[in-house]
Amino acid sequence: MVKPTERRVGYGVALGYGITDLFGGGAFAIIGTWLLFFYTTYCGLSVIEAGSIFAIARVIDAILSPIMGYITDNFGNTWLGRKFGRRRFFLLLSSPLMFLYALLWLTDMGYWYYLGTYLSIELLSAMVLVPWETLAAEMTNRYEERSRLSGVRMICSQLGGFLAVSVPGVIMQFTGKDNPFTYTLTGLIFSCVFCIAVFITWYTTWEAKDVQQESDFKVDNQRSSGMLNHLKYLVLDLFSSFRIRAFRLHIIIYIFSFTAMDVFGSVFTYYVVYCLSQDAAAVSGWLSIAAFASVPGTYGFMLLLNRLNVTPSAALRLSYGCIFCVLVFLFTVYLTKTQVPTLLFSAVFILLGAARSGLYYIPWNIYSFIPDIDEMVTQQRREGIFAGVMVLTRKSTVAIAIMIIGLVLQESGFVKGSGAQPESALGAIIGLMIFATAALLAVSFFTTYKFKLTRETHKLLLKEIARRKLGGDYRDCDTNTRVIIKQLTGYEYDKVWGGDATRRTVGSAHLSPVK
Repeated sequence: MVKPTERRVGYGVALGYGITDLFGGGAFAIIGTWLLFFYTTYCGLSVIEAGSIFAIARVIDAILSPIMGYITDNFGNTWLGRKFGRRRFFLLLSSPLMFLYALLWLTDMGYWYYLGTYLSIELLSAMVLVPWETLAAEMTNRYEERSRLSGVRMICSQLGGFLAVSVPGVIMQFTGKDNPFTYTLTGLIFSCVFCIAVFITWYTTWEAKDVQQESDFKVDNQRSSGMLNHLKYLVLDLFSSFRIRAFRLHIIIYIFSFTAMDVFGSVFTYYVVYCLSQDAAAVSGWLSIAAFASVPGTYGFMLLLNRLNVTPSAALRLSYGCIFCVLVFLFTVYLTKTQVPTLLFSAVFILLGAARSGLYYIPWNIYSFIPDIDEMVTQQRREGIFAGVMVLTRKSTVAIAIMIIGLVLQESGFVKGSGAQPESALGAIIGLMIFATAALLAVSFFTTYKFKLTRETHKLLLKEIARRKLGGDYRDCDTNTRVIIKQLTGYEYDKVWGGDATRRTVGSAHLSPVK
């Protein structure tokens, strides 16, 4: 059998892999843009009730996503895992369940109905996204091919986001601007799209299950027996992931920048409707322009990283800088009550879409290289646990952001269903969309200066991993490689690959020497 790492990843395979991000990007773009507005406008929920749904879902997901990552790391030991794949089995299972998404968008069903349907989507998304996130790292170890997988998936994600904001606007032309059936029909359409997308990914991808990892240590057999042992090792793996320096910095960049866009997206509808006194169709129009621009924008950032060899950190700072300019523009429009020409407004949202594509693409591109850094420390492939943490933080931040937004709007005197809002509510909307977004982006901006993963440092890392697997002596490692490995892992070279850092990160309780 040809090993997965020897297969080439062309754009056809990359498209088959990335198309599932129509769900990952589209489903939560719709939720982030429309669901809070839908709950408070058409479902009779207060902003506190609607926000509590997202908060409760986060508590459950805080347990579910890491468990899903741990399960997929170990599912290959089961009959189903050996037959269908430890990751891809869950994609096949989830494809027909995508029609649960349509149930989110029904009106007049009561609080407990909306809580239950939202929880079902959270469970389904963990079952899809956690195993799916691992596939890029499993399918190839080549920098260019992983970047291609990440780039195409983000183009699909941006396309999903474009459809998320534009489809409701198109449907409004037929159903009316204030018709809740717009959202119901949107949910049904996207359920069909998500079902087909996940099935295509299952059909076109593969796993690295036939690649045997050699190391000086192996996982103790006790790890595969007993519920208590599984829970113990799950907790150990979850917390040990943060011992990797590059992952800690990556999570900071990821959480703060994505949360900034969550805040912006959730409040932007209120900004247009109440601060600019335009209707909801205008929201769809402006966001559609930004989402459309994000597709070529993603390709542009792919070229920056792969052709021009710009570092991920520098590319992120370019993205953040452009978004800061957009925020200044939107604040100025509100403050001065200026009537901005449509052409200028369109240009601003084209800039926003292109810049935002880099913010989304680069962290997920970086993620596919994190398991390589972890392997230098732990001598294990733990894609599942990192995917679990990534999905957990992503879904947690969007829900926490919406919960906080709901609280702030409630305290500011926001009146649900009202055509006009008091000045205090307008001030809260501006404070959230402009200043909270900018503050979150600033944290990510400054963190990029500490992040050292590049094409060159990744190549040195893989070269050293290969050398150690072939029995190379740790004393033969050159000074430059030692410095790079410390910058990426956070540990001195002598402490990784079976050293003290390996025992502390993985846990000596479930490591035993290979005989």
